[in-house]
Amino acid sequence: MKTPLLILGATGGVGRGVVAAAAKAGRPVIAVARDKAGLQKLQARHPDADITLLQGSVANEDQGAKLADAVRELGQPLGGVIVAVCGGGGRGRLLDQPATALRRTFDEDLLPHLVAARHLLPLLAASKRGGYVLIGGPGGEQPWAGYGRRSIGAAALRMLARVLHDEARSHAVRVQLLLVDTPVRTEENLGHACSRWPDVLAVGQRAIALVDRVENLTPARALVRYTPPAGEPPDLSDPAIDADAQCQTDARALLDSLASNITSFREASPR
Repeated sequence: MKTPLLILGATGGVGRGVVAAAAKAGRPVIAVARDKAGLQKLQARHPDADITLLQGSVANEDQGAKLADAVRELGQPLGGVIVAVCGGGGRGRLLDQPATALRRTFDEDLLPHLVAARHLLPLLAASKRGGYVLIGGPGGEQPWAGYGRRSIGAAALRMLARVLHDEARSHAVRVQLLLVDTPVRTEENLGHACSRWPDVLAVGQRAIALVDRVENLTPARALVRYTPPAGEPPDLSDPAIDADAQCQTDARALLDSLASNITSFREASPR
């Protein structure tokens, strides 16, 4: 019997892709998110899939501990953990914002990854199955003009993943960060998504392959760059979306939309 994958951030654009990939593969899923209505919609999208819903958060240590307790109460060993918690970062020049803005980026977009690891890695170690995969977005190597906070947060996540990869060896757990160096194509952004961006389902499939260690990476690397599946190169045939400049413009439009949506969600969500 297959053990479930715990997917954190399951109702987000990337998280939904991971859930879809797991459902397509016939994998049981424990879907975790703050948004109860979003979780219910997610389950309705996959009526034949084995999906357990858990409303929870890793915004702070107390909530991380509550989530871990809820997972223990399910009484199921974990087959792996995939963390699809994407930060908003915020728009604007870093020099034009107070230092508290960058601190907020770390508090809201980086530290939840540490909280999640602190409380979920011991559960994964106890099950002695699968790996722990974080999914990271663009901007961590080269700064995005006008998105300095996002770039710094993405770079910090890469170092956090390296540290967790090293420290988790004592738990006999493999921690890896899947680097997606561009935005991904989701249902929400299809109207302006660049054809060079990877499909969110393909990203989910790659993350699951890392959890299961399908790829022969010896020794396992802390950072693994996403590449298109073999035999499926990016579709560059659309003449309306053909230039790198257009892709960059579209990426900025998407980042603006994501930042706005995340801000609205956080203001509406109880802590």
